[in-house]
Amino acid sequence: MTPASPSPLDRMRSALQGTDLDGWLLYDFQGLNPHARRVLGIPAGAHLTRRFFVWVPRAGRAVLLHHHIEGGTWEGLTAGWDIERRSFGSHAELDARLRGVVAGQRVAMEYSPLGAVPYVGRVDAGTLERVREAGAAEVVSSADLLQAFLVWSAEDLAAHRRAADVLMRAKDDAFRLIHERLRAGEPVTELDVQAVIERAIAAAGMTSGHPVNVSFGANAADPHYQPEGARNAALRHGDCVLIDLWAQEEGRPFADVTWVGYAGEPTDEYHSAWEAVRGARDAALTLLGERYAAEGWGRLQGWELDRAARDAMGPTWEPHFLHRTGHDLGVSLHGAGANLDDYETHDTRTLTPGLAVTVEPGTYPRGRGFGIRSEVDVFLAPQGPQVTTQLQREPFVLGVGEWGAVRAAALGESS
Repeated sequence: MTPASPSPLDRMRSALQGTDLDGWLLYDFQGLNPHARRVLGIPAGAHLTRRFFVWVPRAGRAVLLHHHIEGGTWEGLTAGWDIERRSFGSHAELDARLRGVVAGQRVAMEYSPLGAVPYVGRVDAGTLERVREAGAAEVVSSADLLQAFLVWSAEDLAAHRRAADVLMRAKDDAFRLIHERLRAGEPVTELDVQAVIERAIAAAGMTSGHPVNVSFGANAADPHYQPEGARNAALRHGDCVLIDLWAQEEGRPFADVTWVGYAGEPTDEYHSAWEAVRGARDAALTLLGERYAAEGWGRLQGWELDRAARDAMGPTWEPHFLHRTGHDLGVSLHGAGANLDDYETHDTRTLTPGLAVTVEPGTYPRGRGFGIRSEVDVFLAPQGPQVTTQLQREPFVLGVGEWGAVRAAALGESS
């Protein structure tokens, strides 16, 4: 007989073990806190119009606080859970019920001090005030607890690796098209290249969700540029090429990579910028490996890898590094776990085994006609970080020589 899956309450209690928290208080009102509904497994169509709280202590029985008119709904939603349901009607009754569970307790909620990690901060300031007025000894962020609910299954990882393989082939198809068109003196546009990639993704039974990014020349200086309609550049000799492509199997984690090239021999300025970006990428990967080897998982925080990448990029190109170093990968392209970020936010969430991140530093000097980014995916395996995509060693030098030699050089291989 297959053992029963743990309930959401069991998983929450498991996440609390090893912490100094007394419990985790999930709160939602009409979908304002999607984390609460995801952790509890509440179906999207559940008809809940009133606020609710679910208190899960590190030890002891869980408690649901719900409005009395939704008692029947909650009876169905919590069937099979070991939870005490306590109803309230008036706001005074709610406050009394709340005091009964949080008074004197050190409580985790979906908030981030000073809004440092907005991906976590989903509980409004007034509700935090209410919980504190109810006598909570302290309210802290549930940021790291939430990551336990994002961990990939073995099939998630296998699906991600399949998507990564598809992207590696699509990347080669795209740059080969550009190379051969240049050698033949034929035109090639951003949309031509985008179509090659999208066909490869669709042929594999996967989806990108929205069309991938192909940027020529100055367009590459816009990190989120996307060709469409009349906004569609044709490649010229001396233009850079930046291709950011992503794909997933339905309902499984994404793969997401960025590769770059140049139409002809790169200028000294472009190559200097490339070396800075590559050095930043490799510095983050090195720190990730070294910290895991020294102390395992559980201490390294997302902001630290971002800082390592920025420091390695150097003073010439780092001022043009306009985004975080990487993001969590999940069923959404930008997942809900820790990001590698000390720029847009100060992400103090710990890197959690069983999740994955991108490492993608870039530099985008406005007015110089180019932008560069190098992006790889890293699975945070229990036994250590694993890069799941190829690493680019040099830009593709497009239109010069045979394709095999061009590809080998970009991969750092002998042709």
